[in-house]
Amino acid sequence: MQNFVYIETYGCSANKNNSEIMSGLLKQGGYELTNNQNIAEIIIINTCIVKTKTESKIKRRIQDLSKLYKNKLMIIAGCMPETDRHSLKTINPNLLLLGIHHIKEICQLISDYKNNQINNHQKEKEYFSVKNEEKLCIPKISSNKLISIIQISEGCLGECKFCKTKLAKGPLFSYDENKILKSIESDLKTGAKEIWLTSQDCASYGLDREDKKPKLPELLRKILALNHRFKIRLGMMNPNHLYPILDEMTDIYKNPKIYKFIHIPIQSASNKILKDMNRYYNLERAEIIIKKFKEQFPDATIATDIIAGYPDETEQDHQINMDFIQKFKPDVLNLSKFSTHPGTEAGKLKPLPLYTVNKRTSQLMELHRKISKNSKLKYKDKEIKVFINTKTKIPNILEARDDNYNIVLIKSNDKSISGKTIKVKIKQTGVHHMIGEIL
Repeated sequence: MQNFVYIETYGCSANKNNSEIMSGLLKQGGYELTNNQNIAEIIIINTCIVKTKTESKIKRRIQDLSKLYKNKLMIIAGCMPETDRHSLKTINPNLLLLGIHHIKEICQLISDYKNNQINNHQKEKEYFSVKNEEKLCIPKISSNKLISIIQISEGCLGECKFCKTKLAKGPLFSYDENKILKSIESDLKTGAKEIWLTSQDCASYGLDREDKKPKLPELLRKILALNHRFKIRLGMMNPNHLYPILDEMTDIYKNPKIYKFIHIPIQSASNKILKDMNRYYNLERAEIIIKKFKEQFPDATIATDIIAGYPDETEQDHQINMDFIQKFKPDVLNLSKFSTHPGTEAGKLKPLPLYTVNKRTSQLMELHRKISKNSKLKYKDKEIKVFINTKTKIPNILEARDDNYNIVLIKSNDKSISGKTIKVKIKQTGVHHMIGEIL
């Protein structure tokens, strides 16, 4: 009899890739995957800890599933076992924990459980110990065969006072360049058309090596030289590590194979708050980066992250954030309310009143939505080329991306156009997407 496994995933693209890897290894190990939690004998929750709100949601979900399926094996994977193992065991003492550095051991964990070798605390602890694990060249089942998610490193060089992810993922560990290229080549040969390069800070790739030299430009050149038709979406890059390679990167971005999309998480536009956060840069460097990209690529999509209501944030600091959005008009704003994470330095600080945090968050988001909506108007009635990469949950609605990684929704029941580049006319624009008509 086959064991059916149900996997539920939260968080970043690296986490999505980890679930793809676990799926591939489980399939190879003789397990069957299912989207139906009711028929599954094993339930895996792949967790995220970036926001307290998300953490609470995941823990409630674990609690509900534990009550609903008392006799099923439940495994908690991802970042949460690294930082919250005691609270997880309080929810359900029978949970199995698989840490972020042990994704490739999913089948071994289940085998140990079935053979009653996981009962002692020391054995269980082995599955959330810190070690270097390259998540490359492994069987995987992609959630979207057109998109290849490739992790290029794990951990980071930062010491941000608010960040709980660092507690889980640890210091920077850059993956082997040849294995990255081999993984990408393999995915391209099996039909991938879009490569997502992801990590906590792509710009720091290689800085943990002995020579301390940034290796991202060299890696990108080698990927772009691969003899296939594809697009690269480069993930998050911290300003302090992107700034020294800025000229090289803007030159590389001229290649038509790379989306004109840049994600630089500033977290705050106030230099005082950046210093309090221990972010290792000032806003002026982030501004230089944005200006340089905008000069070279006027329509480039700029994404950034801001934490509203950091404990030491004053009304003046908040206004500086508002002024930054007004001036630089980021196309994508990942806005978070400050989360108090136990174990972090910022978690020891007295938080601001909730109504203050909520008010500032609303003001920032309202301003961003207004600016983003206006900036999209320039595309109205334009004819542009888009790559169709995703089926949406809405019947006959496909999702596509233009060269600047803008989302374009298209109505079509023609399944053959998925994975193709087509020409559309933009009929409507919104805050974060546009609606195109096939020409």
